[in-house]
Amino acid sequence: MLENIIIVIHVLACLALILTILLQAGKGGGVSAAFGGGAGAALGTRSAATALTKFTAFTAATFMVTSMALAIFSSPTATAEEKAAAAENARLDAEDAKKAEDAKKAEDAKKAEDAKKAGDSEQGAESAQPEGASTPSGDAPAAPGTAPAPPKPDGTKAPE
Repeated sequence: MLENIIIVIHVLACLALILTILLQAGKGGGVSAAFGGGAGAALGTRSAATALTKFTAFTAATFMVTSMALAIFSSPTATAEEKAAAAENARLDAEDAKKAEDAKKAEDAKKAEDAKKAGDSEQGAESAQPEGASTPSGDAPAAPGTAPAPPKPDGTKAPE
């Protein structure tokens, strides 16, 4: 209801503003004033504000105020259902983000565990290697004149 009243006032202000601007006489000779044709305009003399210029200022102010009011009225307002749906979507998004974070943590933990196991098996392989061996397979002899002890079935080094 109030919006319709503001629309009517806005349209009337538009029409009044157009008419008052078109009715006003120019304040100088335009281009001819720049070339010496309108000495009064070049020297800055102005006539007193007439009723027409005051009315133009009033209609311009009315136009601006009604424009802002209509912009405020036209901004979207959410209904209770829309707010509830938005809250539900936010909750679901938060749950999805939590699940993704948990999955990422589990994946990182698995990678760390796998890296630790790989590091332990490399250390076990190094300890099973005889001293002085140049290859991981242990093809080189440990020391001149001595044979390395064979590894146990579980991959650890046998006592010497």
